[in-house]
Amino acid sequence: MLDEAARHTRKKRQRHRRSLRAAALDLGTNNCRLLIASPARGGNLRIVDSFSRIVRLGEGVAQTGELSPAAIERTIAALKVCGERIRASGARRVRAIATEACRRASNAQLLLQRARDEAGIELSIISVEEEARLAALGCAPLIDPDAEGGVVFDIGGGSTEIIWMRRAPHGAPLVAFAASASVGVVTCSEQWAGQTTDQIGYARMREAMDVGAL
Repeated sequence: MLDEAARHTRKKRQRHRRSLRAAALDLGTNNCRLLIASPARGGNLRIVDSFSRIVRLGEGVAQTGELSPAAIERTIAALKVCGERIRASGARRVRAIATEACRRASNAQLLLQRARDEAGIELSIISVEEEARLAALGCAPLIDPDAEGGVVFDIGGGSTEIIWMRRAPHGAPLVAFAASASVGVVTCSEQWAGQTTDQIGYARMREAMDVGAL
């Protein structure tokens, strides 16, 4: 009788943890990343599943202003995998975001519609301010508890967020300043493809960034 009661209690706890399971999907200019987690003791998270694939969604966007058909197909294929994993995990809380490539592309709504219809994923395009806020939330626990604050550089495929965090009187790091620049590994590699990568070429790239030529 006691064993049966214990099993019932364990199953009830498992169902409760499963009901709190959450999935976060980050569709960037270069990568599609998924993390599924459940609450654990001590306010921590237990990773249930994860997935990452390079999709190069922002390929050519800086030149054409549009997501290319090939990039959309690569991305939809990755999103289908993500959708299957989310459904298999039983996650009920899902947030799926898209960033710089979709902010800049005139045909981003086509991708969002296909993601909804073919992968069962409701993507939302977030602002640069929201992207910086989320980056700050993710990095805040990594700041040295004895430090007065820190500077976060979030270098993505299509943009870079610079965030200055200062420790509040109650101890938690808060965002004091945040900015975003449309410079990332994909945009740089496309703009500077074929250029020399020696010290002279690197100096030219830095100069172009300094004067805002990118």
